[in-house]
Amino acid sequence: MNRICLALALCALGASASAADIARGAALAKTHNCASCHGADFNKPIDPSYPKLAGQHADYLTTALRAYKRGAGPNGRVNPIMAALVQPLSNRDMADLGAYLGSLPGQLVIKK
Repeated sequence: MNRICLALALCALGASASAADIARGAALAKTHNCASCHGADFNKPIDPSYPKLAGQHADYLTTALRAYKRGAGPNGRVNPIMAALVQPLSNRDMADLGAYLGSLPGQLVIKK
């Protein structure tokens, strides 16, 4: 029984240590000036070809950022602007940005 409790405690500790931080993501979005292209509320990008980020699934956003960092090749995305912007970001940074942007009210889905 003690081993099970210890295993559960370690899993819970690991989950909380790796959980994305929305407040940190907000700070990163500000520091990296994401709003300059994606709009102040991340719903109105400056160019219609740029995506609306607010309200997207956090995992999708994190995966997209990692793909821009990988660049050309398997499971990568090619965009010179985004590639340059994501290079200094760590996996944690990208998860935190995804969590923040995903937490914002989006205009992509109409809720009943």
